[in-house]
Parts: sequence; structure tokens; C-alpha cells
Amino acid sequence: MARTKKLRIGVLFGGRSGEHEISLRSALTVMSAMDPRRYEIVPIGIGRDGRWSLQSDALRMLAEATPRLGALGRGGLPVSLLPYPDSRALVSTPSRKGHGDNGHGGPPLPGPLDVVFPVLHGTFGEDGTVQGLLDLAGIPYVGAGVLGSAIGMDKDAQKRLLASARIAVVRYFALTASDYQRKPALARRYTDELGYPVFVKPNALGSSIGITRVVNVRKLGPALDDAFQYDRKVLIEAACEGRELECAVLGNEAPAASIPGEIVVKHGHSFYSYDSKYVDPDGADTRIPAELPAAVTRRVREMSVAAFKALSLRGMARVDFLARHDFSEIFVNEVNTIPGFTSISMYPKLWEATGVPLAQLIDRLIELAIEDHRERSALKFTYQPVPERN
Repeated sequence: MARTKKLRIGVLFGGRSGEHEISLRSALTVMSAMDPRRYEIVPIGIGRDGRWSLQSDALRMLAEATPRLGALGRGGLPVSLLPYPDSRALVSTPSRKGHGDNGHGGPPLPGPLDVVFPVLHGTFGEDGTVQGLLDLAGIPYVGAGVLGSAIGMDKDAQKRLLASARIAVVRYFALTASDYQRKPALARRYTDELGYPVFVKPNALGSSIGITRVVNVRKLGPALDDAFQYDRKVLIEAACEGRELECAVLGNEAPAASIPGEIVVKHGHSFYSYDSKYVDPDGADTRIPAELPAAVTRRVREMSVAAFKALSLRGMARVDFLARHDFSEIFVNEVNTIPGFTSISMYPKLWEATGVPLAQLIDRLIELAIEDHRERSALKFTYQPVPERN
């Protein structure tokens, strides 16, 4: 019986984002869960300066995050972009004389990529930029496309679309840096209308970076200054005191939702901040499944799928919710198109509790990427009008 050819999976991580370190941790989890009998892993790292590197150079970036690497590849190769659909090559290097056809030095790449698994969080990775590059290169990739990724990253646009689909979101105002400079009183007017406490956050960033819970007007200015370090637009959101729920979605045209989980912040943290997530080991607990009435569980799962469809997503997403203690109101807080895959990340843990272990989840995401690429490749990209018959 002939052996099935391994799929060459480019795992893309790092990036020019405030979430660089989280991406490294997520990439390690993804690569460690890939079955070596099915996949040939090609690590591709993007440095903070935007430089791309392959194999051992990429693994060196991961070594900064953890000493537990293993032999995933050999031979560090600086790379250049080559978006050429016929070759399905995202990265290319000059080949070493005797091993290639140009003799400019450097070992050749072992072949085209079958699928790219982007594990890039935040700007220049989760926002549609890399997805557009992969579309130009004609390479299947895991997760949302250009439109869905861009919407998923832009919280203001995301909330507008959710609201238009009659999916509840908290009251909020968007404020640009230029408007704040010209009309500094505008921010106070917004907070007065919403009522304290409010949350101030960058419009297009994740992992709770740059988010501040503002309890009075004295804290507003510093919170805005912090958020504007990361984005030219910030959101001022009404607080929803109650419970924080999360639900994972998987699929393309017919997505399914996992059982919901709950985040319980503790140890003196006022909300699920970057510190409570990644710095303080006792900062938060996760409860999977969340202890919810059956009707609320059903509602959260239905809202998750509805949000996934409303934002034109595919592959995967994690939908975060805010709910009143009595569940009289349940809001979609935000949708993440490349959720974390770290050891504490909810997306893989929710699917594991739903009956889909991590290795199987990775397999399914790769299958969905290939399926979506195949369907989109079948579409026509040229138009030849048919002459009208008299």
C-alpha cells in the first residue's frame, strides 16, 4: 500500500505586533500538536523588524520564548517573498551551486507549501495583510480571508456589522487621535453619556494590550494616552458588570460552536487584562464548561455562529461575551479570527472539552483551509461574453 505524501505546512509566527510573544507561544503549541506522519513542518518566523526567516533561524525566535523546541528543522535561511500562484511558493532563497539552477549560494527550499497556518496575532498578521499575500501567492491558509480578518481586527467596524445583524454589543464610542487633539472634551462627553466605569481600548489590537478600566474622569486622560500608543483610533465602551464567557467556532459554510467557557478574574485584577492572562499565574481561572442554564448555553452558541456568519469568517474564531449576572443581557464583546493556541488559551481548550482534541482540531483546520481554497479556485476570474443570438 502506497504511503500518503506528507502535506508541507508553513507555520507562520512572530510578526510586527505587540502580540509577538503570544504568537511564539501559540506557534509552539500548534507545531507540537501536528502529526509528523502526516505533516512536514516548515517554521516561518517574522521578526519585530519585519524580516522573514525560515527553519532554524525561525526556531531561534521560538527559543527566546521557551527552551523546549526539539528538531523541527535545520539550516537557517533568510527569505524573500515570492507571491507566484503557479508555484505556490511564499518564500524563496537563492540555491547553493550544485543544488539549484542559479548558483548564488544558500541551500534550496525543499518544495512548495501545501498550506500555511498563520499563528500571527494582531497587526500585520491577523488583520488581512498576510491573508492578502497568501491569496496572491495562491496558497491555501488556515482561518478567515482578507475581508473577515480585517473586520475581525477592526473593533469599530466589527461592532457596526454585528449591530446591523441584530447581534447585541455594548454601547460605545469611537474616538480618533485627531478628533481627540482638536476636541479633548469629546472623550469626557462620551464617558458622561456612558457612565463610569468605562473601558478604553485600542481599536485594532488584541491580548488586552492597551486596555484600561476607567473608574473616574481623572483616569481618563492617562488611559487614552496609553491606548493611542497602539492605534490612531480608540474605543470607549460601557462596562457590563457580570460574567465573561467565551465560545469557539469551527467551520466554513456550516460552522459549529463549542460548549461555552467562562473566565473568572481573581487575585485583585479588575478585569481580564494582559497581566491576569499572561503574567500573573493566579490572575484568572477558566471554567469549562461554564456553569450556565441550558437556555443560556444554547443562546451563546447560536450567537457565536451568527456572529461568525455576519462577519464573513471561515475556519476558526473565538467569540467573547459579556453577560449580566442574571443573563438579562448578553453582548458579543469581540470576535477573534486567530485565537490564541497557548497552553492557557480558551479556543483549543473549549474544543477539547467539546470532544475535539488538539491534534484533531489542527487536522480539521488544515482540511477546512484546503476545502475553502479548492472552492474559491473553481471560480472564474476572467469574463468572456457570449454573443447574443438573433
